[in-house]
Amino acid sequence: MTKNDISVELSKILSSKKEADAAVNKVFEEMANALKNSEKVVITGFGSFNAFETKTKNGRNPKTGEKLVIAPMKKVRFKASKDFFDLRENK
Repeated sequence: MTKNDISVELSKILSSKKEADAAVNKVFEEMANALKNSEKVVITGFGSFNAFETKTKNGRNPKTGEKLVIAPMKKVRFKASKDFFDLRENK
């Protein structure tokens, strides 16, 4: 499912596709801003998104074998709620 698919489904209950696009964009924008600020995003009945930073680690270039240092980076982890799995199993 893509962001456009979500907009199409949402436009069925809103007045227009343009309004649905704006709503979907706003939701994802707010989620992204919260995660950038290291805030947890919780969607009850679906799951939670949590931003974290990886540690510096040693690696190597697989092509040349050269050793290198992999810098820390921000990542997002998703954890599905118990309700999410219950919904999936009942179908």
